[in-house]
Amino acid sequence: MTKAITATPHALELAREVLNIEAAAVQALSQRIDENFLHALNIILSCEGRVIVSGMGKSGHIARKIAATMASTGTPAYFVHPAEASHGDLGMITAGDVFIALSYSGESQELLTIVPVIKRQGAHLISLTGNPRSSLALAADAHLNGAVAKEACPMGLAPTASTTAALALGDALAVALLDAKGFGEEDFARSHPGGSLGRRLLTHVRDIMHAGDDIPAVGEQAMLSEAVLEISRKGLGMTAIVDHEQHVLGIYTDGDLRRTLEKKLDFTATPVSSVMSRQPRTIAPDKLAAEAVQLMEQHNISQMLVVDANNKLVGALNMHDLLHAKVI
Repeated sequence: MTKAITATPHALELAREVLNIEAAAVQALSQRIDENFLHALNIILSCEGRVIVSGMGKSGHIARKIAATMASTGTPAYFVHPAEASHGDLGMITAGDVFIALSYSGESQELLTIVPVIKRQGAHLISLTGNPRSSLALAADAHLNGAVAKEACPMGLAPTASTTAALALGDALAVALLDAKGFGEEDFARSHPGGSLGRRLLTHVRDIMHAGDDIPAVGEQAMLSEAVLEISRKGLGMTAIVDHEQHVLGIYTDGDLRRTLEKKLDFTATPVSSVMSRQPRTIAPDKLAAEAVQLMEQHNISQMLVVDANNKLVGALNMHDLLHAKVI
């Protein structure tokens, strides 16, 4: 029978030490960044092709993440495995590309094997190593120094602080690139249409509003009883009051209904126009749904009419529609 292993309080001490070592390694990078970083940045900014990121082992995992981060923040990039590159994948690299090679020792044989071919093709080479005097660093057009004082592994063997430092340097490059390119929230959303930010920034009011026969609306001559029936039929908790050309004159909501009940009015003889809320908050169909959320929250309302440039009713929506569309 296998003996059960139980964690001890020492594990907490070790975990804190790992975090402290890795935090110190990243902090040291901020003091070390210099003109070499700017040189690497300018090489990428002038790139007419793609950024290819590569590395073996744990460096390869970090390289994949760096490529993914760059690709999602406006810098077209992808990962190439160095061993596969020497068996045909080098054909994906062209003279207009930038090749970023990750190797802490700077002596990864798989990378050094393909470096001469990359250079001969005319692609620029950026290396990220822990040794500025390594073969990979010396061969590069720009070198980023990711050296760390020590690994967080107690044996000093497993790449820990060094991979964290490389990842942080990659993030620093990606963020500096997106800033230089003026890459904004809407650009990010276009790269992430399936995420919550994409939905928030790319969903327009016209995409989720109720239109046509689904719009709750009554004429200005309608009685309160007719307005209440329209609210009930359409299920949006309100109805628009419009003139004969569909211009919005006001809105009557379930909140207005509760206030009307307190007045004990005759619903069959009271025109809805006498108790409606005039000049209601409206929004245009081409506005972002996120703007509708902001207006509703700002004015403490849960329904909104959608109008065109001439104040004609073209749609309606409420907070439930925005929740269903996952805009909020």
